[in-house]
Amino acid sequence: MSWRSPTERPLRERTKLDRADSRRHHQSMLLQHLFSAGPASRADLARSTGLTRVTVSDLVAGLLEEGLVVELGAPAESRVGKPPTLVGLVADAKHVVAIDLSVDDQVVGAVLTLTGEVVARESRPLEGRRGDDAVVAVEGLAAHLVAQSDRPLLGIGVATPGVVSRDGVVVDAPNLGWHDVPLAARLGEALGQAVYVANDANTAVVGEYTFGGGDEGGLMLMRLSTGVGAGLVLGGTVLHGHHGAAGEIGHVVVDPDGDDCACGRRGCLETFLAVPRLRRRMAAAAGAPAAGEVLAEAGRILGEAVAPVVASLNLGELVLSGPADLVDPLARVAGDTVRARVMPVTAEEFVVRAAKLGDDGVLVGATGLVLAGELGVS
Repeated sequence: MSWRSPTERPLRERTKLDRADSRRHHQSMLLQHLFSAGPASRADLARSTGLTRVTVSDLVAGLLEEGLVVELGAPAESRVGKPPTLVGLVADAKHVVAIDLSVDDQVVGAVLTLTGEVVARESRPLEGRRGDDAVVAVEGLAAHLVAQSDRPLLGIGVATPGVVSRDGVVVDAPNLGWHDVPLAARLGEALGQAVYVANDANTAVVGEYTFGGGDEGGLMLMRLSTGVGAGLVLGGTVLHGHHGAAGEIGHVVVDPDGDDCACGRRGCLETFLAVPRLRRRMAAAAGAPAAGEVLAEAGRILGEAVAPVVASLNLGELVLSGPADLVDPLARVAGDTVRARVMPVTAEEFVVRAAKLGDDGVLVGATGLVLAGELGVS
């Protein structure tokens, strides 16, 4: 399935469209339950979704034919009478190709199962490519990974720095020289696949929420790399904001007299927390105690910057993604700072922690983009 804009889709008779959409929605309900709760009987699926047993049986038959689910037999604790037959999601029924552009001067990609397990992985140097040359590099790696998969492909997920619209247009990614680049459309047409493109921090938060056990009460994930960005999930929904720029907290000014930032201003949060800058300040410090003080100051500044966001949205978690030797001390200081600055009811169960998915968080999150777009699973 290649990407098409809404205006290019053929018109269909309204009742047929409604019927198809209804079936797709009901199928997504079953897959969501199997994805979240594990194997279940048809009766269990009917109870959990509110659908009739006839509808569930029909939908399961379609999913069995497609190979997305498999019959697993009766549960071990079956009661007297005819035991129910459990059905479960087939993790490797289809593959997803994921591309991560957040790593400095590299294109990183992988083939993954529907449950986020990496099957194959590859990275290639960008070597300073920008603009159309960078698009060609992404297309080349994606095509290579598509050929590596031995399963039907569900789609391609791409995570990129910058501001990305809901329809996969990279509005602004200065480091890649991309401005108003219809990346999803171009890759979809070139590769003949469904393609989903999103900001790298938003993609990481999708991965943490879907595969890393994110808090239902609200989650903010901050990525500490060559830059600093954030993604937010509230009520199970990724927040995109006006012009798709939600989460650009790295460019909030925290010290007007601070260092110059890549965005053209001075003293942005990114100038304190971007990993290369933070390591340089630590290296310039005289010994381990002084380096610890640099980290403590960065953690305090981070906590002060995010406290209004935590208080406004009543978030349950702040998740930090980045090098472990930096993330752990930053998390401790930032957590204490936030809790000291918000109401007790907000601070009571608020947690700052390291991301559970580690370096693969963005790739796994890109899998989540495709799952949500193609199967309605999140």
